[in-house]
Amino acid sequence: MSIRRIYESTIIINAALEDNDIEAVVTRICNYIENHGGTVNEVSKWGRKRLAYPINKKYNGYYVHIVFEALPANIPIFERFLILEDTVIRHLTLVLSERLRNYRREKALAEGKSSTTIVSETDEAAKSTTNTDKTKENVAS
Repeated sequence: MSIRRIYESTIIINAALEDNDIEAVVTRICNYIENHGGTVNEVSKWGRKRLAYPINKKYNGYYVHIVFEALPANIPIFERFLILEDTVIRHLTLVLSERLRNYRREKALAEGKSSTTIVSETDEAAKSTTNTDKTKENVAS
């Protein structure tokens, strides 16, 4: 099969790691995809979140969502890499259908977001906190 497909993978990384180490893991995963003939289209860092249930006695995880294009034959190799990666707690890789991509694109446009701009939710939360602090300062003045 030489048809490249678009996949999405949601990965939970151990949240006990430092931010630099988490960035290194995300970079390592993206480089692995690219070294095996894939192309990374989008990386969304959702940040640290509490897990619904403990996994390996860990209660928090750092969520990363990666959309990439690869050959179907390379997906089992990629998933094996994620299983062997010690810092990855869980992962899920799915084929991203054309209908779902169109729906997400339309939803992003309706919300006023550009489909090419990738902003992590943690950055948005930091901006909203900063704006709230500035509003409080203006009200106090």
